[in-house]
Amino acid sequence: MELAYYSDYAVRLVNSEDPARGKDTLTSVEAVRDLFGGYGTGARRATDADVTRFRSVRARLRSVFEAADQGDETLAVDLLNSLLLEFPVSPQISGHDFRDDDGRPLWHMHLADHPSNATAGYAAIAAMGLAFHLTEYGVDRLGLCEAAPCRNAYLDTSTNRSRRYCSDRCATRANVAAYRARKRLEADRSGKTGRTADSAQRAAASGER
Repeated sequence: MELAYYSDYAVRLVNSEDPARGKDTLTSVEAVRDLFGGYGTGARRATDADVTRFRSVRARLRSVFEAADQGDETLAVDLLNSLLLEFPVSPQISGHDFRDDDGRPLWHMHLADHPSNATAGYAAIAAMGLAFHLTEYGVDRLGLCEAAPCRNAYLDTSTNRSRRYCSDRCATRANVAAYRARKRLEADRSGKTGRTADSAQRAAASGER
């Protein structure tokens, strides 16, 4: 499993909350297990106590995305480094489920489950994945959706660093809103132009009399 895969853990956790709409899906141990994909040692180890701990890690990960979104690279790195120090990873070389044409293992780096608790394990994986993405592609590849009121996190993997929205749905909604705003502005300008022309005609008529 490539390390880039683990960056999705950070996005998944951050987006379990929608602050602008007051929505939060991280309300039970089942929700915690769902973040793991519902299986694995980490998911089985989750308890009710992890709900609060996960929320704390989520707030810290969102702060990383917010700093990156505001262009503060140093702050984003400092915040992420604090998570890496608090939740160290346990890397292992693995070859499970991946074979070459001759049936030999395709060795790759894998982040092992943390032995202490579900939160520590998830936080270590999410922070390391995000750190890998940041150092490999740049801080500006960490973004927050620009389609108000959505502020979901996303990882920009576009070739020209052009991504601005967390999903196609938000991109469409933002484009429709922008189109309608342009139409309202055009209509307003047209109305003002028409009123100005009427005023000029009335003034000219008055002058003739």
